[in-house]
Parts: sequence; structure tokens; C-alpha cells
Amino acid sequence: MSSARRDLESGGATKNATTYSAAPTNYVFDPEVHWTSWLVPLFVAVNVVVFVVAMYVNDCPRNNLAFEGDCVATFLGRFSFQPLRENPLFGPSSSTSAGMNFEFRTVVFVVKFDLTEMGALRWYDVVNQHEGWRLVTCIWLHAGIVHLAANMLSLVFIGIRLEQQFGFVRIGIIYLLSGFGGSVLSSLFIRNNISVGASGALFGLLGAMLSELITNWSIYTNKAAALFTLLFIIVINLAIGMLPHVDNFAHIGGFLTGFLLGFVLLLRPQFGWLEQRRFPAGVRLKSKYKPYQYVLWIVSLILLIVGLSIALVMLFRGESGYDHCHWCHYLTCVPTSRWKCNDN
Repeated sequence: MSSARRDLESGGATKNATTYSAAPTNYVFDPEVHWTSWLVPLFVAVNVVVFVVAMYVNDCPRNNLAFEGDCVATFLGRFSFQPLRENPLFGPSSSTSAGMNFEFRTVVFVVKFDLTEMGALRWYDVVNQHEGWRLVTCIWLHAGIVHLAANMLSLVFIGIRLEQQFGFVRIGIIYLLSGFGGSVLSSLFIRNNISVGASGALFGLLGAMLSELITNWSIYTNKAAALFTLLFIIVINLAIGMLPHVDNFAHIGGFLTGFLLGFVLLLRPQFGWLEQRRFPAGVRLKSKYKPYQYVLWIVSLILLIVGLSIALVMLFRGESGYDHCHWCHYLTCVPTSRWKCNDN
């Protein structure tokens, strides 16, 4: 386990309840190209600005009806938070009753219009009002400062290292498409709640880390231990998503999208190909990529296009994912003696 941790810790960090980690960086060779990370910090800044705007629009002192108590941190003026009994994550209100995910994808509680009007994900608006843009805007909204801080810390620890290794174009594509994929799968299964948060995109980066390790298997040391540790982190993250009021479909959709995109976008040349650049012109002994990398690239691209296309067709036809997968409710909530699970 210690060798695996050395592989992973060189690229990132972990979190308490839900753990994210940056990509392993203990390669057999050092990459020649090292990008300066600017897109991930920009994403963080945009999320913070959007949250500040949401709090400004929320204006708790003016709009709070005091049914759940008084505003919190009133010295902040119109930026003060909703009562904790209404929103324990220190944030604004929403307009639809639902549960609250205290981790990384939030389905929010009762109150007004703020998050919904700003672009929170809601099945009725996406399908019946033709507001497909909510599939993207929801990943920039957060239910509270606790939710925002947890996601942004994870994004910094994962995203900056990945962007330094692979550049802003590839990591930006993975982040945005994974967030989109998480929103699509969430909408297929969750109809009665609204959902906000960047966790689908974050799980996409986590999935891309796994596929990057697999497709570039030959350039890692301690590869088996690194794979075991990364799989352990992924399982723990997804298992936490089975608690009630957690939108685990967004986690799973983002993870699967990022996993497939990792095979497509995060290939590295095999070690021998880099070494042979020192040979005389015309002497080439190895191809740039191994055959299995090409196979994974083709299969993953096909699965990604077909999967998203089918999901979008089902969504805009108004079909429910549960009609085709009756047991899938166990992926987002497992009933116990302490709580029950329903479509909320």
C-alpha cells in the first residue's frame, strides 16, 4: 500500500468523506512537455463568482419568510445564508422540495426560485420546456459554501496536476463532457428534484485517471499497487453515493464519460518510441502507440458516442431510466432500517 500511495500522492491529495486523488505520476520516463495550469484555476474562479452571484440574488434578509428560522451570518447583508434548518450547507434557497446531498452532487431542499432560475437541473424544464442548457449550467451552481469548498478543493488537487500533464484542451474537454454526461444520466432517473454541483465533472476526472493508468500501463512503476489504490478510492466514492439524498447517477454518469474519454484523449507514447528518436533518421523499431491502445481508443469513442446519443434520445422522449433498469434505484439509495428510498 505504501508504494501505491507514493504513486498517487505525487500527483494529488485525498479528502475525508469522499476522496479524490490526482493522477499517478511515477512514470518510467519524465514527460518532455509540462503545461502551465490556468484553465482549472479559471474554472474555480467561475464557480466562486457564480456562487457569489447566487447569494446576491438570494438576498436572505429581504426574502426569508422565517418559517425555518433566521438568516445566518447577517453581518454579510444580502449575502447572508438561509437558515441552517433549510440549507445546512450555508447557501441560498431553491424552488423545489427534495433531499440534500452533503457531499458532491446536491439535490436541494424547499424554498424559492434562485437556483432554479439560475440554471439548476430539473427534468421537467429540460424535457417539457426544452431547456437543454440546464444539463451544462447546473455544474456551475452549488447549494452552499460547504458544497462549493469541497468541490473546488477536489478540483484543484485533481485538475491542476492533470492539466499540467495533458494540457488545458484535453482536461477541459473531459471536465465539461463528464459534467454533461452526469447531468444526462441524472435526468434519466431523477424527475422530482433539482440537482446542482460539479461532482459529475469531478468523477469524470477520476474516471479519466483510471483509464489513463490502464492505457498507459507500460510506463508506470508499481502499477498493480497504483491500480488497486485507485480502484479502492473509486469504490469508496461511489459507495458514499448510495446514501439517501445523494445524486449518485450524476456521479456514475460523469465517471463513465470520463473513463471513456481517458482512453481517447490521454494516450501516451510507449517508452521505446521516445528512445528511438535518438536513432539515425529512417531507423524506427517501434510504433508510437501499442495495438491495445488503438483498440481501446476506437472502442471507447464508439461507446461514448452511442451511449450519449441513446441517453439523449431517451431523455427528450420523456422516457424514464427505471423503465429499462428496474434495479437501478439501488445505485443511488440502498434502503436500511434507518431510512427508506423512493423517487425523491
